[in-house]
Amino acid sequence: MEAIRLAVYRSFAETGRAPTVDDLAVSLPREQVIEALDRLGAGRDLVMRDGRIVMAHPFSAVPLGFSVMGQSTLWWGGCAWDSFALPHLLSAEAEVLVATRCPNCAAPHAWAVGREAPPEGEQVAHFLVPVARMWDNVLHTCANQRLFCGPDCVEVWLRRTGHDRGYVMDLTTLWRLARGWYAGRLDPGYQRRDPAASAEYFARAGLTGPFWQARTT
Repeated sequence: MEAIRLAVYRSFAETGRAPTVDDLAVSLPREQVIEALDRLGAGRDLVMRDGRIVMAHPFSAVPLGFSVMGQSTLWWGGCAWDSFALPHLLSAEAEVLVATRCPNCAAPHAWAVGREAPPEGEQVAHFLVPVARMWDNVLHTCANQRLFCGPDCVEVWLRRTGHDRGYVMDLTTLWRLARGWYAGRLDPGYQRRDPAASAEYFARAGLTGPFWQARTT
């Protein structure tokens, strides 16, 4: 199963796209590949829909509001968090260009995001779904971790959509959140953080309170 996980992540990292079952079944029986993908989906290493790889955080096979351009590879950014994470995960990409539009007014925004320091800007990120519920519908969660022109656009969007306010952070906090979250995910033997380790990581990024409390059961 670990070989399949690594093959999926390396395909995303190198080409910007998800491998198909046929791509992965070159050296393994197709049934074994399908079983491994199902288990990886159940373990939240991948997001599967109808037998297809949709996400392998921080990579996405579907557009969710962001594009991320490297030196020669274009990725869909799964969300604001994942888009800002890519230069920290990809050793060959010291800086990427993250582009999106404000969900409220459709104003275009782009940032050169690197490893050394957060990008400058008055824009803010709004996360709609709290950590404890992020995996209830992970595509909905990711589609609603967006970047806005500023707090005013967030408030107008919330009133128009009828959503409750989630969590708003500036670009520096978003960059700190993304910086080390996926460290090691391209390496063999990667293990996801447990809730306690996640809470410690969030706190180091300056993110505390009920919104950032992971589900423990």
